[in-house]
Amino acid sequence: MATVPPHILVVEDDRETRALIARYLRANGCNVMVAADGHEMDRHIANSRVDLIVLDLMLPGEDGLSLCRRLRASSQLPVIMLTARGEDVDRIVGLEMGADDYLGKPFNPRELLARINAVLRRQAAAVTASSLKGTTALGFLGWRIDLRLRELRNPEGARVALTSAEFDLLQAFCERPGRVLSRDNLLDLTQGRASGSFERSIDVLVSRIRRKLERGPGETDIIKTVRSGGYLFTPVVDPS
Repeated sequence: MATVPPHILVVEDDRETRALIARYLRANGCNVMVAADGHEMDRHIANSRVDLIVLDLMLPGEDGLSLCRRLRASSQLPVIMLTARGEDVDRIVGLEMGADDYLGKPFNPRELLARINAVLRRQAAAVTASSLKGTTALGFLGWRIDLRLRELRNPEGARVALTSAEFDLLQAFCERPGRVLSRDNLLDLTQGRASGSFERSIDVLVSRIRRKLERGPGETDIIKTVRSGGYLFTPVVDPS
Protein backbone atom coordinates (compact mmCIF):
# COMPACT_ATOMS: atom_id res chain seq x y z
CA MET A 1 0.00 0.00 0.00
CA ALA A 2 1.57 3.30 -1.10
CA THR A 3 1.98 6.01 1.48
CA VAL A 4 1.51 9.71 0.79
CA PRO A 5 4.73 11.70 1.38
CA PRO A 6 4.34 14.19 4.23
CA HIS A 7 4.33 17.87 3.35
CA ILE A 8 6.84 19.64 5.59
CA LEU A 9 7.22 23.41 5.90
CA VAL A 10 10.67 24.52 7.12
CA VAL A 11 10.66 28.03 8.62
CA GLU A 12 14.31 29.02 9.07
CA ASP A 13 16.00 32.34 8.30
CA ASP A 14 19.52 30.94 7.83
CA ARG A 15 19.84 30.07 4.15
CA GLU A 16 22.41 27.29 4.57
CA THR A 17 20.55 25.60 7.39
CA ARG A 18 17.28 25.89 5.50
CA ALA A 19 18.80 24.35 2.38
CA LEU A 20 20.45 21.53 4.36
CA ILE A 21 17.21 20.55 6.08
CA ALA A 22 15.19 20.73 2.86
CA ARG A 23 17.73 18.69 0.89
CA TYR A 24 17.89 15.94 3.52
CA LEU A 25 14.12 15.69 3.98
CA ARG A 26 13.52 15.58 0.23
CA ALA A 27 16.12 12.83 -0.12
CA ASN A 28 14.14 10.84 2.43
CA GLY A 29 10.75 11.03 0.78
CA CYS A 30 9.25 14.28 2.11
CA ASN A 31 7.66 17.09 0.13
CA VAL A 32 9.33 20.24 1.44
CA MET A 33 8.51 23.95 1.31
CA VAL A 34 10.73 26.62 2.85
CA ALA A 35 10.12 30.01 4.43
CA ALA A 36 12.49 32.60 5.85
CA ASP A 37 10.00 34.30 8.19
CA GLY A 38 6.44 34.35 9.47
CA HIS A 39 5.05 36.16 6.42
CA GLU A 40 6.28 33.44 4.07
CA MET A 41 5.04 30.79 6.49
CA ASP A 42 1.55 32.28 6.47
CA ARG A 43 1.51 32.35 2.66
CA HIS A 44 2.44 28.66 2.39
CA ILE A 45 -0.18 27.65 4.96
CA ALA A 46 -2.86 29.61 3.13
CA ASN A 47 -2.02 28.24 -0.31
CA SER A 48 -0.60 24.74 0.20
CA ARG A 49 -1.07 21.54 2.12
CA VAL A 50 1.12 21.44 5.23
CA ASP A 51 1.35 18.37 7.50
CA LEU A 52 4.06 19.61 9.90
CA ILE A 53 6.10 22.75 10.49
CA VAL A 54 9.79 22.80 11.44
CA LEU A 55 9.99 26.21 13.10
CA ASP A 56 13.15 28.08 14.11
CA LEU A 57 12.92 29.99 17.38
CA MET A 58 15.07 32.98 16.37
CA LEU A 59 13.48 34.61 13.32
CA PRO A 60 13.49 38.19 12.02
CA GLY A 61 10.34 40.09 12.92
CA GLU A 62 7.89 37.78 14.66
CA ASP A 63 9.89 35.10 16.48
CA GLY A 64 9.20 31.37 16.62
CA LEU A 65 7.48 31.44 20.01
CA SER A 66 5.02 34.07 18.84
CA LEU A 67 4.40 32.19 15.60
CA CYS A 68 3.82 28.94 17.48
CA ARG A 69 1.37 30.64 19.83
CA ARG A 70 -0.47 32.10 16.85
CA LEU A 71 -0.58 28.75 15.06
CA ARG A 72 -2.03 27.05 18.11
CA ALA A 73 -4.80 29.62 18.33
CA SER A 74 -6.08 28.67 14.88
CA SER A 75 -4.93 25.12 14.04
CA GLN A 76 -3.57 21.81 15.28
CA LEU A 77 -0.66 21.68 12.81
CA PRO A 78 2.22 19.77 14.43
CA VAL A 79 5.24 21.96 15.19
CA ILE A 80 8.84 20.98 15.89
CA MET A 81 10.86 23.94 17.17
CA LEU A 82 14.55 24.50 16.44
CA THR A 83 16.86 26.77 18.39
CA ALA A 84 20.54 27.51 18.88
CA ARG A 85 19.84 28.03 22.56
CA GLY A 86 20.30 25.16 24.96
CA GLU A 87 18.67 26.42 28.13
CA ASP A 88 15.84 24.37 29.57
CA VAL A 89 13.71 27.49 29.96
CA ASP A 90 13.58 27.96 26.18
CA ARG A 91 12.54 24.35 25.64
CA ILE A 92 9.87 24.60 28.33
CA VAL A 93 8.49 27.88 26.98
CA GLY A 94 8.42 26.43 23.47
CA LEU A 95 6.46 23.40 24.62
CA GLU A 96 4.12 25.60 26.65
CA MET A 97 3.42 27.61 23.49
CA GLY A 98 2.18 24.39 21.89
CA ALA A 99 5.22 22.91 20.14
CA ASP A 100 4.99 19.12 19.76
CA ASP A 101 8.75 18.62 20.02
CA TYR A 102 11.94 20.61 20.42
CA LEU A 103 15.42 20.14 18.90
CA GLY A 104 18.52 22.18 19.75
CA LYS A 105 21.11 23.27 17.21
CA PRO A 106 23.42 21.86 16.02
CA PHE A 107 21.52 18.66 15.30
CA ASN A 108 21.82 15.57 13.14
CA PRO A 109 19.32 15.72 10.24
CA ARG A 110 18.59 12.03 10.86
CA GLU A 111 17.36 12.92 14.34
CA LEU A 112 15.11 15.65 12.94
CA LEU A 113 13.61 13.17 10.45
CA ALA A 114 13.05 10.64 13.24
CA ARG A 115 11.29 13.27 15.34
CA ILE A 116 9.14 14.37 12.39
CA ASN A 117 8.06 10.78 11.79
CA ALA A 118 7.33 10.25 15.48
CA VAL A 119 5.19 13.40 15.73
CA LEU A 120 3.26 12.48 12.58
CA ARG A 121 2.63 8.96 13.92
CA ARG A 122 1.34 10.35 17.21
CA GLN A 123 -0.96 12.76 15.39
CA ALA A 124 -2.29 10.01 13.11
CA ALA A 125 -3.00 7.78 16.09
CA ALA A 126 -4.80 10.61 17.90
CA VAL A 127 -6.90 11.43 14.83
CA THR A 128 -7.83 7.77 14.38
CA ALA A 129 -8.75 7.36 18.04
CA SER A 130 -10.90 10.49 17.90
CA SER A 131 -12.66 9.43 14.71
CA LEU A 132 -13.40 5.97 16.07
CA LYS A 133 -14.69 7.14 19.46
CA GLY A 134 -18.17 5.78 20.08
CA THR A 135 -18.01 3.53 17.00
CA THR A 136 -19.68 0.13 17.35
CA ALA A 137 -18.12 -1.55 14.29
CA LEU A 138 -14.87 -1.22 12.34
CA GLY A 139 -13.94 -2.33 8.84
CA PHE A 140 -10.66 -3.18 7.10
CA LEU A 141 -9.97 -4.87 3.75
CA GLY A 142 -13.58 -6.03 3.59
CA TRP A 143 -13.53 -7.53 7.09
CA ARG A 144 -15.92 -6.22 9.77
CA ILE A 145 -15.41 -6.36 13.52
CA ASP A 146 -18.55 -5.66 15.57
CA LEU A 147 -17.53 -4.20 18.92
CA ARG A 148 -21.00 -4.51 20.41
CA LEU A 149 -21.66 -8.11 19.46
CA ARG A 150 -17.95 -9.01 19.76
CA GLU A 151 -17.80 -10.86 16.48
CA LEU A 152 -15.72 -10.81 13.30
CA ARG A 153 -17.10 -11.31 9.79
CA ASN A 154 -15.04 -11.96 6.69
CA PRO A 155 -15.52 -10.09 3.36
CA GLU A 156 -18.21 -12.61 2.36
CA GLY A 157 -20.15 -11.87 5.53
CA ALA A 158 -19.46 -15.20 7.22
CA ARG A 159 -18.78 -15.16 10.95
CA VAL A 160 -15.23 -16.07 11.99
CA ALA A 161 -14.93 -17.64 15.44
CA LEU A 162 -12.63 -15.79 17.84
CA THR A 163 -11.83 -16.50 21.46
CA SER A 164 -12.35 -13.64 23.89
CA ALA A 165 -8.60 -13.00 24.07
CA GLU A 166 -8.28 -13.03 20.29
CA PHE A 167 -11.14 -10.57 19.92
CA ASP A 168 -9.65 -8.20 22.52
CA LEU A 169 -6.30 -8.24 20.74
CA LEU A 170 -7.79 -7.68 17.28
CA GLN A 171 -9.86 -4.81 18.66
CA ALA A 172 -6.71 -3.23 20.13
CA PHE A 173 -5.03 -3.44 16.72
CA CYS A 174 -8.05 -2.08 14.83
CA GLU A 175 -8.30 0.92 17.14
CA ARG A 176 -4.60 1.76 16.62
CA PRO A 177 -3.79 1.10 12.94
CA GLY A 178 -0.42 2.15 11.60
CA ARG A 179 1.08 2.31 15.08
CA VAL A 180 3.83 0.03 16.41
CA LEU A 181 2.56 -1.65 19.57
CA SER A 182 4.99 -3.45 21.85
CA ARG A 183 4.04 -6.67 23.60
CA ASP A 184 3.87 -4.70 26.85
CA ASN A 185 1.46 -2.23 25.22
CA LEU A 186 -0.74 -5.06 23.99
CA LEU A 187 -0.77 -6.81 27.36
CA ASP A 188 -1.85 -3.57 29.06
CA LEU A 189 -4.53 -2.89 26.43
CA THR A 190 -6.02 -6.38 26.51
CA GLN A 191 -5.29 -8.60 29.47
CA GLY A 192 -3.76 -6.26 32.02
CA ARG A 193 -0.88 -6.92 34.35
CA ALA A 194 -3.08 -8.32 37.08
CA SER A 195 -3.95 -11.31 34.92
CA GLY A 196 -0.47 -12.77 35.25
CA SER A 197 -0.12 -12.95 31.46
CA PHE A 198 3.28 -12.87 29.83
CA GLU A 199 4.64 -11.48 26.56
CA ARG A 200 4.77 -14.87 24.85
CA SER A 201 0.99 -15.12 25.09
CA ILE A 202 0.71 -12.11 22.75
CA ASP A 203 2.84 -13.89 20.14
CA VAL A 204 0.59 -16.95 20.32
CA LEU A 205 -2.57 -14.86 19.94
CA VAL A 206 -1.12 -12.89 17.01
CA SER A 207 -0.26 -16.16 15.27
CA ARG A 208 -3.83 -17.41 15.72
CA ILE A 209 -5.37 -14.17 14.44
CA ARG A 210 -3.07 -14.17 11.42
CA ARG A 211 -4.23 -17.66 10.45
CA LYS A 212 -7.88 -16.62 10.71
CA LEU A 213 -7.35 -13.45 8.66
CA GLU A 214 -5.16 -15.06 6.01
CA ARG A 215 -7.10 -15.35 2.75
CA GLY A 216 -4.46 -15.08 0.07
CA PRO A 217 -0.86 -14.10 -0.73
CA GLY A 218 -1.64 -10.40 -0.52
CA GLU A 219 -3.13 -10.51 2.95
CA THR A 220 -0.43 -12.29 4.95
CA ASP A 221 1.01 -9.07 6.41
CA ILE A 222 -2.16 -7.62 7.93
CA ILE A 223 -0.31 -7.79 11.26
CA LYS A 224 3.35 -7.04 10.61
CA THR A 225 6.14 -8.00 13.00
CA VAL A 226 8.44 -5.07 13.78
CA ARG A 227 11.88 -6.26 14.84
CA SER A 228 12.68 -5.22 18.42
CA GLY A 229 9.45 -3.24 18.41
CA GLY A 230 6.35 -5.39 18.51
CA TYR A 231 3.52 -5.50 15.99
CA LEU A 232 1.94 -3.14 13.46
CA PHE A 233 -1.62 -3.41 12.10
CA THR A 234 -1.17 -2.33 8.48
CA PRO A 235 -4.68 -1.87 6.94
CA VAL A 236 -6.61 1.38 6.90
CA VAL A 237 -9.47 1.06 9.41
CA ASP A 238 -12.79 2.86 9.00
CA PRO A 239 -16.02 2.99 11.00
CA SER A 240 -18.28 0.35 9.50
